[in-house]
Amino acid sequence: MAAADEVWMGRAIELARANVGKTGDNPSVGCVLVKDGGVVGEGATAEGGRPHAEEIALDAAGPAAAGATAYVTLEPCGERSSGAASCGERLARAGVARVVVACADSSALASGRGLDRLAQAGIAVNLGVGTEEAAALYRGYRPQP
Repeated sequence: MAAADEVWMGRAIELARANVGKTGDNPSVGCVLVKDGGVVGEGATAEGGRPHAEEIALDAAGPAAAGATAYVTLEPCGERSSGAASCGERLARAGVARVVVACADSSALASGRGLDRLAQAGIAVNLGVGTEEAAALYRGYRPQP
């Protein structure tokens, strides 16, 4: 599974890289949902910062997200400043089986909250796949307090 994780995270990083500098104050994140060896949904943070990558990927996948593995370049948010459902909540509600994350997010709305939310929902979480390559995307990202 480790080799496949690297491949799919590479795709998520590729998606995120395409929108670096276009997402306002939000970081450019990539998300790929994989089930039975194939992509069922993918997305990158939209220009201006909304919607988030996970939202786009989940919307594309629809019901196929249930049981999928999500590959996300940056920790999913655990809370939204707007009060809308966080990406962690959305992934849990969709029934993903596993979430593989490249980098933790130090923002106040993520910083462990996203990973905790997933773990509390019984979703397996793997942090640290593709970290070095993904971290290069976030060097200029300064989370809002």
